[in-house]
Amino acid sequence: MEKAFERLLFASRWLMAPMYLGLVAVLGMMLVVFVRQSLYYLSQALTMTAETAILAALSLIDLTLAANLLLIVIFSGYENFVSKLNIGDDTERPAWMGTVDFSGLKMKLIASIVAISAIDLLKRFMELGRPGIVPLGDRELGWLVMIHVVFVVSGLLMAAMDWLIARSGKKYSGS
Repeated sequence: MEKAFERLLFASRWLMAPMYLGLVAVLGMMLVVFVRQSLYYLSQALTMTAETAILAALSLIDLTLAANLLLIVIFSGYENFVSKLNIGDDTERPAWMGTVDFSGLKMKLIASIVAISAIDLLKRFMELGRPGIVPLGDRELGWLVMIHVVFVVSGLLMAAMDWLIARSGKKYSGS
């Protein structure tokens, strides 16, 4: 009975597979948004100002970073929690695949969130004083800065915890 129960527990990891498929669908949605935004900005390329071009680039970089984050979560999460990806030819396999453990995934996640937050904050600051754009108020900008600082401090604390655990020589599950 114990063996059957343990097999059931072990097989339950496959309940995560549909979630990773859902993330793939979100990746497709992000591609649609990226293409739509690209077409929008391309149609204005001959008349846009340098500031608008920079804002367009930051918007597309933001989407790309979020998509990269999704890929890391999909691949690493699936390989760490469900099953190894048996895709055959290793020539196109990214070097980090199969090497990112839960702790590494956590650090990549927080680093991506910090980068996305920083880009969004930069976009908001660049919008200040631009004609035709209603900028955020001081209070809203203050909240964005505070939230960004919380992300940065969280990342530093998580890195410090991982470093301390690595120095202690103990095995850490990451949860």
